[in-house]
Amino acid sequence: MREDEGAKPLVLVAAAALVRGDGRLLLAQRPNGKPMAGLWELPGGKVEAGETPQLALVRELKEELGITVTETDMSAFSFASHGYERFHLLMPVFLIRSWEGEIEDREGQQFAWVSAEEIGSYPAPEADVPLFARFIDWSKAAHA
Repeated sequence: MREDEGAKPLVLVAAAALVRGDGRLLLAQRPNGKPMAGLWELPGGKVEAGETPQLALVRELKEELGITVTETDMSAFSFASHGYERFHLLMPVFLIRSWEGEIEDREGQQFAWVSAEEIGSYPAPEADVPLFARFIDWSKAAHA
């Protein structure tokens, strides 16, 4: 760390790369009233004390989207480590290709199922931009 940088709190967030059978990825738009409102991101949320990232995703996806996933539905996909002005974000991302239930809006969010070709047209928080690139690479490899 440079001398002119103060220590920033570390925020641990777990995110899901939910991919349908047609290869489209679910993006959620940050609702009005939240930081970075209007930007598109992978669904997920903060890991609470005593939780693993996987358990946090099980909880968050049920609360926010109304779907049920299990840890066995998840595989490690990528991660983000990004310094914002007031905190440092560490975000493991898990690929999820099966779940129970229909995705519904429970927190005032808009959703979009996007292809690798479309994802670049969705403005995203800085930490998510490399994750979008990772999805494009993964999609190309999966369809090669």
